[in-house]
Amino acid sequence: MLEQLLIFTRGGLILWTCKELGNALRGSPIDTLIRSCLLEERSGAASYNYDAPGASYTLKWTFHNELSLVFVAVYQRILHLLYVDDLLSMIKQEFSAIYDPKRTSYDDFDDIFQQLKKEAEARAEEMKKSKQLGKPVNNNLGRKQGQVQNGSVDGGSKKKSGGESGNDGGDGDKSRGRPLENGNLRNNHVGKGEVPAMVNANGKENGASKTGAFDVNKLQKLRSKAAKKTETVVNKVPKGEPNKKITKKNRVWDDSPKESKLDFTDPVSENGEQNTSVVAADEGESMMDKEEIISSDSESEEEETGKDSNVDSKKKGWFSSMFQSIAGKANLQKSDLEPALKALKDGLMTKNVAEEIAEKLCESVAASLEGKRLASFTRISSTVQAAMEEALVRILTPRRSIDILRDVHAAKEQGKPYVVVFVGVNGVGKSTNLAKVAYWLLQHNVNVMTAACDTFRSGAVEQLRTHARRLQIPIFEKGYEKDPAIVAKEAIQEASRNGSDVVLVDTAGRMQDNEPLMRALSKLIYVNSPDLVLFVGEALVGNDAVDQLSKFNQKLGDLSPDPRLIDGILLTKFDTIDDKVGAALSMVYISGAPVMFVGCGQSYTDLKKLNVKSIVKTLLK
Repeated sequence: MLEQLLIFTRGGLILWTCKELGNALRGSPIDTLIRSCLLEERSGAASYNYDAPGASYTLKWTFHNELSLVFVAVYQRILHLLYVDDLLSMIKQEFSAIYDPKRTSYDDFDDIFQQLKKEAEARAEEMKKSKQLGKPVNNNLGRKQGQVQNGSVDGGSKKKSGGESGNDGGDGDKSRGRPLENGNLRNNHVGKGEVPAMVNANGKENGASKTGAFDVNKLQKLRSKAAKKTETVVNKVPKGEPNKKITKKNRVWDDSPKESKLDFTDPVSENGEQNTSVVAADEGESMMDKEEIISSDSESEEEETGKDSNVDSKKKGWFSSMFQSIAGKANLQKSDLEPALKALKDGLMTKNVAEEIAEKLCESVAASLEGKRLASFTRISSTVQAAMEEALVRILTPRRSIDILRDVHAAKEQGKPYVVVFVGVNGVGKSTNLAKVAYWLLQHNVNVMTAACDTFRSGAVEQLRTHARRLQIPIFEKGYEKDPAIVAKEAIQEASRNGSDVVLVDTAGRMQDNEPLMRALSKLIYVNSPDLVLFVGEALVGNDAVDQLSKFNQKLGDLSPDPRLIDGILLTKFDTIDDKVGAALSMVYISGAPVMFVGCGQSYTDLKKLNVKSIVKTLLK
């Protein structure tokens, strides 16, 4: 049974709801659908599941893009109603016929809805009955075929001579026609009185073994010849060659100066205490506080449009294309959009967007354009590109504002430190980018302390200690093989005592499938309740971005009593990818978390904000 059905405009005005249903929905499934699916360019999906305390709903929807209307049906997930899609399409057709933009009430649509609902339910019942009638026939057919198969094997063995029945225990039993679920043999169709072809074939092969089988003596002769050839080849190889090892010698130049030591780290004693005074690193203003200027690419866009028009003119006549561009096209169909969407999908994938994400985006854009009327003097490709650009901007723009500096001052007023935990897979640059974030915070007069909670990787504590010494900030460390959750807790307590405003927690790199390490990470987050969980990911990653983020979120939710997901993304190695910027889109789309920082170099200043317009422009080049 339907729980609710409503019609509203894209602007949010509810035009009609079914008063007869009138069921009070638990939670807010419609609001969640709009926020999490329709606004996030996931409208290409078939349905949306919503879980509320005491209820689980499935929501299905359809659009009338020309009239900017949305039709949504809500029902209990356990019911699996078959007629919902059919009902929505009929309601869309009937309602669009009576829709008037100046009208806001449609009470007279109740009777039409009841009639449409009865029709849809009747169709679903007919389909059910036809399927139920069809199933026994198939089952009987399968049984008959099974009987025919068994009978043919037994009967065939009785009829055949003794030389033809030697199939017992042979390979023929394994490959003999096995019945599938629908009763058919693999790659064979069996009638009532027919014997399976596979059994006949096996019977012939086994029966003809006396006359047509391969001669075993010939096979032994061929093997002996091959062995002799290999022996002669082995004997030709000289014995001394495997022992020779060629090693590259260093070239010595006559006028070369003496080699200088390339280690510029500060000398320390055995106890780890520094022997020389360290000057704080001052590399200038961080790129986080600089505005990025984007150069206009109008010339390249003009060239592309010129190329497209040349291709179009070859395909169509001059008059027909000109007339179509002036008059506009009738309502866009999915077949009209497919060529442009396929080209867009391929383009996104070449820019390192995960294939799954590119496909979902194209489906969402198709759903938003299908049924719309093409404006005059516009092409389908440019319309699709404009819709995709709008979708990408909407996805990459953060849904909620996360201002770290504002939140730091708010936590300071409450008398507690602001805690940031850096998580991610191995080798993505968590410690280096943690130091960049610390440098940026220091420039804004924030007291920072680092916590060395990577007690797993050798050298991790020393690496963070070096950064802390260069930045002249305190570091809390307990060495290796300690529980990182306890180390982080003691670090936060120490920060509260010494008046630090921010605690940056460095964690060990871990693969998303490593359950023991993921369990330790979820424990660290649960015990310490950080203000911000930052996922550090490489800009070089492609399809694996989806797997990494989805599994990190899944493990953090499943392995903790109080589920906590990733709050933001720090994208590293952005200076190494040229125009392959698709990882940013994949990560944001799959997690819903914004890209808060972008690492673009090796110095402390090489940290900047994500420029959404620049990314979108690069993706659609």
